[in-house]
Order: sequence, then C-alpha cells, then structure tokens
Amino acid sequence: MAAAAFSSSAPSPTSPSRLTNVSSSSLPSSLSLSRDFHKAQLQAQFKSSPRRNLCVCASSLPPSDSVVTLLDYGAGNVRSVRNAIRHLGFQIKDVQTPADILNADRLIFPGVGAFAPAMDVLNKTGMAEALCAYIEKDRPFLGICLGLQLLFESSTENGPVTGLGLIPGVVGKFDATNGFRVPHIGWDALQIAEDSEILDEIGNRHVYFVHSYRALPSEENKEWISSTCNYGDTFISSVRRGNVHAVQFHPEKSGDVGLSVLRRFLLPKSFPPKKPTDGRASKLAKRVIACLDVRANDKGDLVVTKGDQYDVRENTEENEVRNLGKPVELAGQYYLDGADEVSFLNITGFRDFPLGDLPMLQVLRNTSENVFVPLTVGGGIRDFTDSTGKYYSSLEVASEYFRSGADKISIGSDAVYAAEEYLITKVKTGKTSIEQISRVYGNQAVVVSIDPRRVYLSTPTDVEFKAIKLTNPGPNGEEYAWYQCTVSGGREGRPIGAYELAKAVEELGAGEILLNCIDCDGQGKGFDIDLIKLISDAVSIPVIASSGAGAAEHFSEVFKKTNASAALAAGIFHRKEVPVGSVKEHLWKDGIEVRI
Repeated sequence: MAAAAFSSSAPSPTSPSRLTNVSSSSLPSSLSLSRDFHKAQLQAQFKSSPRRNLCVCASSLPPSDSVVTLLDYGAGNVRSVRNAIRHLGFQIKDVQTPADILNADRLIFPGVGAFAPAMDVLNKTGMAEALCAYIEKDRPFLGICLGLQLLFESSTENGPVTGLGLIPGVVGKFDATNGFRVPHIGWDALQIAEDSEILDEIGNRHVYFVHSYRALPSEENKEWISSTCNYGDTFISSVRRGNVHAVQFHPEKSGDVGLSVLRRFLLPKSFPPKKPTDGRASKLAKRVIACLDVRANDKGDLVVTKGDQYDVRENTEENEVRNLGKPVELAGQYYLDGADEVSFLNITGFRDFPLGDLPMLQVLRNTSENVFVPLTVGGGIRDFTDSTGKYYSSLEVASEYFRSGADKISIGSDAVYAAEEYLITKVKTGKTSIEQISRVYGNQAVVVSIDPRRVYLSTPTDVEFKAIKLTNPGPNGEEYAWYQCTVSGGREGRPIGAYELAKAVEELGAGEILLNCIDCDGQGKGFDIDLIKLISDAVSIPVIASSGAGAAEHFSEVFKKTNASAALAAGIFHRKEVPVGSVKEHLWKDGIEVRI
C-alpha cells in the first residue's frame, strides 16, 4: 500500500499551522540549559498546564533564522519532531512544493515508515530531485531515521528499491540469526567520530533507536560516517559531510540528549567546542516502561486506573473506577523520572466517537508536546464503524494515532483473531491490521499485546497447545500449564495459546510483543518468569514483560532469567511504591545496563 499523499502534511484542524509563530517564553535566551534546569521547568509546567508549549528561545535570532523547513511526506509520527523544534524556540514551515526545499535555510527530513512508500512519494511529487540538489549544494540538512536511509543507493526493504543515491551503500535488514532481536528497539550506545559536531554533547549516553534495516560501513562511504553503533554487527548510526547531517536514531525521542543534537544542528555557531558529557552507555540497555491504563470514570472524565486481575473498580459501596491520576500529567512525571517509554492503554474503547474526536488522540497530542521519549498507544486499533455510520479501517485508526503523537501502536484482540485465522489457513491475506500497518509504517511500529491466563494440566499432552512444566506447581499440585489467550479485556478465552499466538503474529509482521499475565496482574509478587521465558525464547522480536511487578528486584529477576528486552509496570509507579529511578538504580547496581 502506498504511503499517504504528500498533501496530507498540510495543516488540519488539529495540526500545526504552516508557519507557526512561537512566542517568547519566560526562560532565559541561552539554549545551553542544564538538565536539572530543563527538568525543573518541565515539572512546573506539567503541574500548571500540560497543554502549554515550553519554548527555549534565543531572542537575538532574526526572524528568518528562527524558521525551520520540515519535509513531512505524511507517514508516521512527525508531531514529536515538530514539538521538539518548537520546544527549542523555532518556527516551522512545511514543504508544499519542491521549491520550498530549494529555498530552505535549513531543512529537517524526519523520515518515518517504510523505504518504498517514502521514495514513491518523493519521486511522484518531484521532491526527490529537489532534495538531491539541496544536499549536493551543502545546504544545512538533518535526516532522521528513514531520512538517513533514503540517502543511500538502495534498500532491500520490500525491494530492492532505489534510493536517492547520495551515499554509496545498500540498506539491508538486521541479521536475526545471530541471536540479536529484530527490530533493533531501545536505547543504545554510539561510537562517535571526533568531528561529529551535532553529536558533541552525547558522550557515553544512550540514544533511542527503532528500526529493522541499517546501512553498513564500507570503504566507499567511510568519509560520510560520523558515528557507528554495534548491534550484532557495526552499522552506520549517523553521517556528516559539511552542513549535511543524518542520524539513524531518533533525537526527538532521546530525551535531553536528543534535544542537544537538534539544538546543535539548528544553532551550529552558538556552541563553543565542548567536551562530551560523561555517561555509562556501552550497549543496548534494558528498558523500563511506565504503563498508564486510561479510561473514563463514571463522571466521564479520563483517568489513569489500575486493575487487580483486570478489575479496575474499587472494592467499596460506590464501586467507583480506581482513579490514580490524570494521564497527561502522569506521563510527564514519568518522563522526568527517567522512564524509557510511556505506554497508554485505552481500556474504554470510545466506540461511538468519530475518529477525529477520540479522547485518546488529545491525550497523545498534549503528552507529546513535552515528553521526548517513545509513546505507545493500545486499545481500539481495529476496523470499526462510528455512530454516524462512517467506516474506518484499522490502518486509518493507527494513522490518526501516529499523527497525534504515537510512535508505536499496540494491537490486542484483533491480533488474536488474525492469528487464529492465519494458523488455520496458513495464508497471509495482507488485510489484517498487523499486515496493513506494518507494510506502511514498518513492523517496528506494531506491538501485539497478549493477555493470557494459566490453565493447569496434569500432563502436557492434555491439550493441543504448547504446555510447559511449571517452576511452582498449581493450586492442586499440577506440574504443567498452558497459557490461554483472551480477548475483550480478559473476559473471553480463545482456542489459541500464547506461544502459538506469538509465533503467528511475528510471521504476520509484528515488531514487538507486550506480554501480560492475568494471573499476576496487580498481585505484586513478580512477573510470570515461566511465561516470559517461553515466549522470549520462541520469537526473535523484542518482548516486553508485564504484570506482577511489586519491587525493584522483580525487574532484575526477569532480565536475568529471561530474554525480555523491557519490563513494564503501572501500579507500583502510580502509587509511588517503587519509583522509576529506584528501579533503574537497582538494575545498574545489579550489573544490568540501563539508561541513566
């Protein structure tokens, strides 16, 4: 499926205007803010007004020098890049014609999605030729993620597909046969060249990657390389030649480290040579994710709640929905606390709302204004017809979430039904939500959320699905169990096991698995190690462990005993029983690499 038409980047009622005026803020004009000052300002802002933009403006900049031209071809989450640019005090001018590229003073190309649809849009609109001419003249340019890959000669993604041909080399997929999980998702370390310029403040700190394809160093392209990263093999993580820069990682999702990259690109002459900031990054870090279950309470207000084995109501006479805070404010606090990602789960459904009015869209828009780490949203990612009779495909629903600030979408019940059909027919129809969304946005943008419960067995042959021997016997001494998948918030069991589902959705195009466990949810006794080991050993895509965390030690246990790439928690963070920072400090002291 082709990417959205180029004109889709034009302003909509909910998107920024073509030229956004950024008013001065009360912050100092100096752009080299310390991390503590940045954090203090954001803390004050989240408490006062989460919707207000925080801008760090240089008052001495002439009007023309405060404008950034943005090449948005209409796919993926570009809102976060927009928010980061505004956060740094700049105005945005969207590319509408090839002439806008040629006339730009500085150009940012945040490529998101798959290689082929992006090149298709660039070629059909005449943008490819203009982009090549602009870069060949050594004009200020910053490509991000796909915006780096498109500079190369070609890609094997759904191809071969011809690229812009400015840098020698072919973009190929990571090799998953060597034990490294693909996609490459998470916070990783860079090996930075001396003359990297925009990377000068990174030092030994992690930056955020999310991709399945990469370009490799060679004799032909070595003069372009400004940094590399090692993940199974050494790949190009950034390039630089003169005023032309491009990075494989996402600076807009790399916290204050990433903002320093954008600042140095936008104001290259404003920063004296600086010794790189010290850090501890040496390899891909284990991720600690804060999850926010969001639903409407009985008054119709959106609140963050938390279930006890998926029951989110208080055990009181009123039986009200458990209210643990406001979603935007909590997400902002977790960002400041050091959460590596924030995940929203929409557990209400909002089935009667037309797509553009979904409440979760506004939550995402508001959150992404000041939260510069990845955002995932789940719930309601499926085909549906609203109360006016208008039909929306799952791809349209996902696209609106991406445009509103989501970096990844999480599919639940719809993935179960798709996997069941696939296991029966062995046919990839291309019509499932997993296939449609991954084809346009890449499999790294698709998370499948699995909600299984234990079914105890006397012997492993009692069921046709994958059964395992339990570390701890069941309530009646059962030594075995299989994990039955559920839908509708755990209310309905399905004839498919978690093992079979995980294998099927990987084949259909999922890039990550969020692995819950109904039995452990809200219990605070630790993750289901048996389940997580079963699934993380069965697939080659990253697995996020969820359900059951009650102490910092539970995180180190799951990382040491399984191949989980990340661990997620909700209640212990919401109730401040175990802060995010305490979890990370414990993991680091226990010899587990994390982003500090």
